[in-house]
Amino acid sequence: MFFSFWGSLIIGGIVAYLAEKWDLTHHGILQASIIALGGVIVLFMVRIMFGLSFGSPGVNAIVGAAGALILIPSEAIGRRRRK
Repeated sequence: MFFSFWGSLIIGGIVAYLAEKWDLTHHGILQASIIALGGVIVLFMVRIMFGLSFGSPGVNAIVGAAGALILIPSEAIGRRRRK
């Protein structure tokens, strides 16, 4: 369980970096990483506490990071940055 947690965090960071690199979000690399890691941690805790899972810990990390990055309104941050 310990290694799957740290591996999930690394995968979440990679998802955040790729989302910024491919212009899917406009948060900045550091902010996107923090948002994605938060999503990974929440989904990991849900998996541990309730047994809800999308499959392996790696798939859970990808879904959690991408879901958190989608739920945070990236368009509002992009508008604020342009001003």
